[in-house]
Amino acid sequence: MKNGLWIIALTILIASCKEMTEDDKASTLLSEIESLYEKGEFSTTLDSIEALRSKFPRAVQSRKRALVLWQNASLKMAQIDIAHTDSALQSTMNQMESEDNIYKRNMLGVKCDSLRARYEAMCGVVRMIHLRQKDQ
Repeated sequence: MKNGLWIIALTILIASCKEMTEDDKASTLLSEIESLYEKGEFSTTLDSIEALRSKFPRAVQSRKRALVLWQNASLKMAQIDIAHTDSALQSTMNQMESEDNIYKRNMLGVKCDSLRARYEAMCGVVRMIHLRQKDQ
């Protein structure tokens, strides 16, 4: 009877000492990444996701969750950039309309063109992120 109890106790002990999986190890970092995203620290979120990818390459489930956060953080950053670019474009256009000096007006026109190009590029980024999110 004593041997049977020892065998049961040893079996329980061995079962409880299983090795942590990559996803278990990555869970702490993933929690930190989620916290950074919730705080609105999108750039740091992206940097941390890159660290998770390199540190835990086999943590498939954690990487899948991190991919969703990556897309969301990238989307938020692009939307913020679009808002800032649009504001700068509107301001520059107003300046250009009121400028009498031809040289300054032309330079403001160049700046407007640059801001328009940036605006269109960032809108393209947002469209691509939305397409990728639909595919998942």
